[in-house]
Amino acid sequence: MKTDCDILISGGGLNGPTLALALAQAGLRVTVVDATPARARADLGFDGRAYALATASQRLLKGLGLWAGLAPDAQPMMDVKASDGHAGEGAAPFFLHFDSRETDQSPVGWMLEDRYLSRALHDAMEAEPDITLIPATSVTGQEVDAGHVTATLSDGRSLTARVLVGADGRKSGVAERAGIAREGWDYGQTALVAAIAHEKPHHGIAHQYFMPTGPLAILPLTGNRSSIVWSETRENAETLNGLSDGDFLGLLRPRFGDFLGQISLAGPRFSYPLNLTLAKSYVQTRIALVGDAAHGVHPIAGQGLNLGLRDVAALAQVLVDAHRRGDDIGALNVLEDYQSWRRFDSTSLALGMDTVNRLFSNHNPILKLGRQLGMGVVQALPGLRRGFMAQAAGLGGPLPRLLKGEPL
Repeated sequence: MKTDCDILISGGGLNGPTLALALAQAGLRVTVVDATPARARADLGFDGRAYALATASQRLLKGLGLWAGLAPDAQPMMDVKASDGHAGEGAAPFFLHFDSRETDQSPVGWMLEDRYLSRALHDAMEAEPDITLIPATSVTGQEVDAGHVTATLSDGRSLTARVLVGADGRKSGVAERAGIAREGWDYGQTALVAAIAHEKPHHGIAHQYFMPTGPLAILPLTGNRSSIVWSETRENAETLNGLSDGDFLGLLRPRFGDFLGQISLAGPRFSYPLNLTLAKSYVQTRIALVGDAAHGVHPIAGQGLNLGLRDVAALAQVLVDAHRRGDDIGALNVLEDYQSWRRFDSTSLALGMDTVNRLFSNHNPILKLGRQLGMGVVQALPGLRRGFMAQAAGLGGPLPRLLKGEPL
């Protein structure tokens, strides 16, 4: 039967629009249903939110024609330094240093503010004739039939599509209505996120301090600014959230250290609880999940968005290739190709980050000695270190064409 669109995407954050652009540029008709008002995220000013983009993610954005406009506002990360203990107390006896000069991939990654990425995605969607954007609306119901899926919208409309994609976050309504169960656990931690202005230049170096109550990441932004992701116990975070900006900075400074000189807040403070949530399946007939709808992970190493963009690249390739073959793009056997490509990688990386967080977020002296020795071993073996860097860059395993810098 004739449908309103080929792919209907529930969710207008970052993964949904990126997938829409990839599919539309390959000739498919896409509708994006976004619960937020039109251009709500795209027209925001600086609020401190930013993402660490891996090399593979940068290639995807370049392949979609977005990177040239984003590059002037992206901060290259030339080095990543990770150590155990407390920021400001000097380097631990053993630490890790990922140096961009060790590989052909320079820089290690890029930091990009949410406002720039959201704006670029929305501008590109509005300019793409094969994308229909429906703002301030959500998908409230779905029914799968033999040849299509019918989605009911919050404004009372119904739309038909060949595939419904859930890009609607950790509490995905698409997944819940499809009966896709989830597993996971709460970390008892909260991430405190803010942008910090500092006196001295950061030289493009990202720092990760593993402290007993949770990791602290200091990630370089353009100019003399950095983004912090400070994970604390739920109780400590509640206290910190109740503090004035001045008192908050007073507790951050000894953890932050003085290597960047005097610091001050450069935007609002955010916080969000940390948990692990994994969908037991990424697909059903005419249903597919991407990003946090499929896997919500700990923010260690900033891999959340990168994992989502890997989903996008894989799903786009599977759907486009099936469309070009003349296959039913919503058939379960087609969508299972996407699941088999992505589920093991996403789950293993999520559980790996979970293990790192548990290993480091404690006061156990035996574990402390073991993890410092482990860091020392990795630092002493260049080949192993470069392997970790390739994985963090998203360049391990069989890559979709978009992540290799090739056209879809």
